[in-house]
Amino acid sequence: MGKVTGFMEYDRLAEANLPVAGRVKNYKEFVLHLTDAEAKQQGARCMDCGIPFCTTGCPVNNIIPDFNDLVYNQDWKTAIDVLHSTNNFPEFTGRICPAPCEAACTLNINAEAVGIKSIEHAIIDKAWENDWVTSQISSHKTGKKVAIVGSGPAGLATAQQLARVGHTVVLLEKNGRIGGLLRYGIPDFKLEKSHIDRRMAQMQAEGVEFRVNQNVGENVNADDLLAEFDAVVLAGGAEHPRDLPVTGRELDGVMYAMDFLTPQNKVNAGDVIENQVMATGKHVVVIGGGDTGSDCVGTSNRHGAASITQFELMPQPPEKENKELVWPNWPLKMRTSSSHEEGANRDWSITTKELIGENGKVVALKGAKVEWVDGKMVEVAGSEFTIKADLVLLAMGFVSPVQKLLDAFGVNKDARGNAQAATEGKNPYKTSVDKVFAAGDVRRGQSLVVWAIREGRQAARAVDEFLMGSSTLPR
Repeated sequence: MGKVTGFMEYDRLAEANLPVAGRVKNYKEFVLHLTDAEAKQQGARCMDCGIPFCTTGCPVNNIIPDFNDLVYNQDWKTAIDVLHSTNNFPEFTGRICPAPCEAACTLNINAEAVGIKSIEHAIIDKAWENDWVTSQISSHKTGKKVAIVGSGPAGLATAQQLARVGHTVVLLEKNGRIGGLLRYGIPDFKLEKSHIDRRMAQMQAEGVEFRVNQNVGENVNADDLLAEFDAVVLAGGAEHPRDLPVTGRELDGVMYAMDFLTPQNKVNAGDVIENQVMATGKHVVVIGGGDTGSDCVGTSNRHGAASITQFELMPQPPEKENKELVWPNWPLKMRTSSSHEEGANRDWSITTKELIGENGKVVALKGAKVEWVDGKMVEVAGSEFTIKADLVLLAMGFVSPVQKLLDAFGVNKDARGNAQAATEGKNPYKTSVDKVFAAGDVRRGQSLVVWAIREGRQAARAVDEFLMGSSTLPR
């Protein structure tokens, strides 16, 4: 490595955030990438550890030690080439990935991990600033046509890879804009949509055709796609949310998190949304302690909520993990997001017993503390409470893809309702239906953007092999 003793000399340096008071007044990104000097210093912390577990902790297997060393030596142009060799969209992952690579960092055993995500963020931003991100246009056409259903990260990665080896690629999106979860699920303050637009321009130059308002099972017939295309890739998300079966669920003001988040993204994009549900002046309760719940907190803060409370059913995790026990795997530990820092009350081991309404509208939530005994949830005696709630957002995760899409093609499903397709063996990512493949959340269930990119890349290779007998695409 460029600085053999760097990990002993330098501390981890976090990216700076704009102050809370200013950033909650808009939906712009507020995380600032490292300066060249700061990135060089972080790159110097990468150890000559022998076995870089970070590369296996990363779902796309980024060649992390190499680009860390290149940044240390300020060879940014080669660094983006190395990063792009495994990851089509580092501007997405550099902003919203939880960084399992850092959990697996060898330095993380007894110190703070290298700031891998911040280095990735700095590399791709510098690449765009210097016009190093260029289209890779195939010099030949194969004559094969591939339809990809779903334009989230899995669909985008599949489309880009297949276009680059000469296939005619059509990407179908049921909404009015391309991007799937990236466009409509992730708030702009975490990922501004200009990043998607730039990639779309690149991919259009590479030959990808985008078609919006294309909803398979409604205005698009699955059989027509199978007749027109040589292969079809299902790359939709796991969009069916987990519900909360309690008294009062039907009350006005109780809604799924995505029904709250998506309209705000559309408004930010210039759409006119009638009767948008706002958190302004309301007492908001978010049920669910994950990333979607955190996004509800951040959006409610920007709306100007009177108060925000977030409940999680599971116990509060420890402040720090037992690294000797869990490293290099992803640890269960206390995580506080930037949205939480902007203001929210959080509580754990809370079950919702009832939603209380007046005149058809929710006004309060009745809950209780729980504990886990012999693997079963037990209510703590005397712990029942009632909290004011004008808006209750259900952010408890997603159970499966929308079944209508899978039923339209008639593919077999696994026990969880996902498209059934193996990732190994003959014809990986192929479903039970000839010519139909599946990748991303539609196949694996709710997961990370980085996993979607990985599966999209691997599915592209599988489709290329299916169509051509062999493939030069990386796996």
